[in-house]
Amino acid sequence: MKASLQLKIGQSLTMTPQLQQAIRLLQLSSVELQAEIQDALESNMMLEVEESEGDQAGGDAPREAESSQEADSSKDEPDSTTVESSMQQETMPDDLPVDSAWEDVYDGSSYRKASSDASSYDGFENQDTSEKTLRDHLQWQLNLTPTSDTDKVIAMTIIDSLDDDGYLNGSLEDMLTAVMDTEDETDDIGIEEIEAVLHMIQAMDPVGVAARDIKECLSLQLKQCDPDIPKLTEARYLVDNHLDLLAAHDYNQLMRKMKLDREALTEVVALIQSMNPRPGGQVNEARTEYVIPDVYVKKHEGVWKVELNAEAMPNLRINPTYANMIKRADNSADNTSLKSHLQEARWFIKSLRSRSETLLRVTTCIVERQRAFLEYGEEAMKPLVLHDVAEALGMHESTISRVTTRKYMHTPRGIFELKYFFSSHVSTNYGGAASSTAIRALIKKLISAETPNKPLSDSKIAAILEDQGINVARRTVAKYREAMAIPPSNERKRLA
Repeated sequence: MKASLQLKIGQSLTMTPQLQQAIRLLQLSSVELQAEIQDALESNMMLEVEESEGDQAGGDAPREAESSQEADSSKDEPDSTTVESSMQQETMPDDLPVDSAWEDVYDGSSYRKASSDASSYDGFENQDTSEKTLRDHLQWQLNLTPTSDTDKVIAMTIIDSLDDDGYLNGSLEDMLTAVMDTEDETDDIGIEEIEAVLHMIQAMDPVGVAARDIKECLSLQLKQCDPDIPKLTEARYLVDNHLDLLAAHDYNQLMRKMKLDREALTEVVALIQSMNPRPGGQVNEARTEYVIPDVYVKKHEGVWKVELNAEAMPNLRINPTYANMIKRADNSADNTSLKSHLQEARWFIKSLRSRSETLLRVTTCIVERQRAFLEYGEEAMKPLVLHDVAEALGMHESTISRVTTRKYMHTPRGIFELKYFFSSHVSTNYGGAASSTAIRALIKKLISAETPNKPLSDSKIAAILEDQGINVARRTVAKYREAMAIPPSNERKRLA
């Protein structure tokens, strides 16, 4: 095969660094975007925060976002382009202080003021705080309890074997084997000592911890109740002997075996249900996640308006002092660095503007399609998919997916992720389509209004929905019910 040179002409799509930056900023959440802006402010000398008139006056109301076009500017001319959360361009002052204080530049909800007084900080709470666990809580109580070294080793072995709900994983024999493997001088330890230490831990807070099953957990909690509580003796007897009948909701059998009428059994069951089947859950603290709405939706004079959250993104602009330092036809290292920072700052501001404009357009389209939800609630939710919004705005579905991920809308009905407003289509008998979100709301409404002693089955709910013109199968009703964490009909049965 003879080697040869060939010339081919073709076209290919290449993502520039600026386009990659715009796409990356588009999919960031509000908290991540603020961190990205903070990094840009620290690394780029050309960027600075501009305080708007509303911030100087102490106002924190969101400003309505409007589209604006970027003004053309020369590469060597000072750029006074600003980007605001409201997408409004304001006239820049001619004279700006050069030696601004740190707190004047980094003042805002996402930046901590340079002050030694911690009480003056009004930003977000630190999200990296240590979480309080059940193990730490029990270990703290164990350290306050006078015990021998051997008992402390046994106690720590038991505590390490507890799950997040506070139940003991493993038998006492397993605990004994674990202690024997960790301690050398434990030949005289028996199963009785393991059980004695287990009882000591079960007496700690929270009540019911270190139980081996739900029966023991409820029994431990009932033993700690005030003896004067009505029906306490019957509740203990029911848990010790007929808990399986209670789990099966076989109230007729319970009334016969316990020789109680319906009213008395109702009091006993209510007492048992007041106990906590997961005692460890009240100690384990989940990590706090802060939700910052990206847009505000409110009704003004009968019209729903969409506004970007001005507090979610500070106002940025090009520092005119540094921009004036750039000289024409100067290839020195300092001048080249200034030009590079200026170009990066312009692209960063433009990417922020593009993100805000895209978010505003997508949110406005969602509000127009889901106006019935804002007026009447979940039952009026319309079916909507990403393709519908993409086709209406002339965008790609991947762009709509990035915009609606981890972005939140503040409405009079609460704060919702933008993904919440998208749901699949379900056909109706009238030729239209119903939203799966609306169907879930109807199922929840039917179950909340059902008779306690005769709950609705999935087949019955499907029949009721069919009478309303919504064609859903029984398995679809079961899927929606399980998604809402609603138990089946046999588990929802209660005494009237």
